[in-house]
Amino acid sequence: MNDLTSQPLDRQTRTIPPNVQVGLNSVINHDERCFARFQSRVNPALLVGENCTLDYVHFALGEAARVEIGNYCYLTSVILLCEQEISIGNYVVLGWNTTIADTDFHPIAPAERIADAIACSPLGKGRLRPPVMRQPVIIEDDVWVGPNVTILKGVRIGAGAWIEAGALVTRNIPPCSRVMGNPAQVIGEVEA
Repeated sequence: MNDLTSQPLDRQTRTIPPNVQVGLNSVINHDERCFARFQSRVNPALLVGENCTLDYVHFALGEAARVEIGNYCYLTSVILLCEQEISIGNYVVLGWNTTIADTDFHPIAPAERIADAIACSPLGKGRLRPPVMRQPVIIEDDVWVGPNVTILKGVRIGAGAWIEAGALVTRNIPPCSRVMGNPAQVIGEVEA
């Protein structure tokens, strides 16, 4: 791994966080917003393989979050919302405005949502937020994800899958499947 944490990446000498490891020949094109919500204390919190291009990916990682991206991946204007784990395999393409979230970031039950809203407000005065469900998102090798796709917590996308633009992925996708829609439905198989 080539640790780029101390090397300036643009004229304003912005650097990536120290708990990010970037593989050989990988590039992270970014601005001040890309790491603005990067709070993970895990080391490494972000592990990028070799020969990857990450163009203006927004990394919103909670304190215990970990994101791993394999080799030969291309992500453009993607939003990664992670509180636990997001794992992306090799040869994966994520189209612009794709969002991946491993949690809802808020409770689902109405009473817990109210307690959460109070804890987050000035009225909370240090109250703890209710626990929120977190489940890893796993994207296996050779997956193509079109633009404006949303992938939610607990989803595993099988190797070779093809996710059409605008899909909302709420459940596991079998390998070599072609899916589309809201919610995403299998519409066929990817031809080899």
